[in-house]
Amino acid sequence: SMADAAVDPGVAGPVPGSRRVRSAAEVAAGWDRLAAGLQPVVAAGDVVLLGVLLGALPTLAALASRLHGDFVLETCRVARYRGQVAAGGLAWLCRPQLALRDRRVVVVDDINDDGTTLAAVAGWCRAEGAREVCTAVLVERQRAPGAPRADFAGLTVGPGYLYGCGMDVGGRFRHLPD
Repeated sequence: SMADAAVDPGVAGPVPGSRRVRSAAEVAAGWDRLAAGLQPVVAAGDVVLLGVLLGALPTLAALASRLHGDFVLETCRVARYRGQVAAGGLAWLCRPQLALRDRRVVVVDDINDDGTTLAAVAGWCRAEGAREVCTAVLVERQRAPGAPRADFAGLTVGPGYLYGCGMDVGGRFRHLPD
């Protein structure tokens, strides 16, 4: 769902003024596309799917059920919004516990807005000695040519505040399927 107007994080139900931008079926098709794109990476072996929590949880679970082969699931937790509508600086809340040295790492997140989170987590993985790092998101934001993009994306959307499928409004509605 996407809110066109200012978002009140204190609302108890669906956000007034919002509209559906992708149905649950379209989201599932996006996860299918994402998994199909990542399957050759997984097939290459020694892959860690690193979910950036909390937002990546639905996408990480969807990928785990769609990908075939031997891969490891791992998570980290970073924060940029901390209950706000506008993003702030990136803060690490929990770093991955699995050693990444000489492994292929796929950084998985819900959305790529401006590339800040993906770049920070991918850079950290490289500094930890990952052999190869790529990024995968359910939603890629449409931006100007040359803007940082995820290596793999399931869906593309335009401007607006998104929630559902891992994205939240004041910590709520991440669980929505559309």
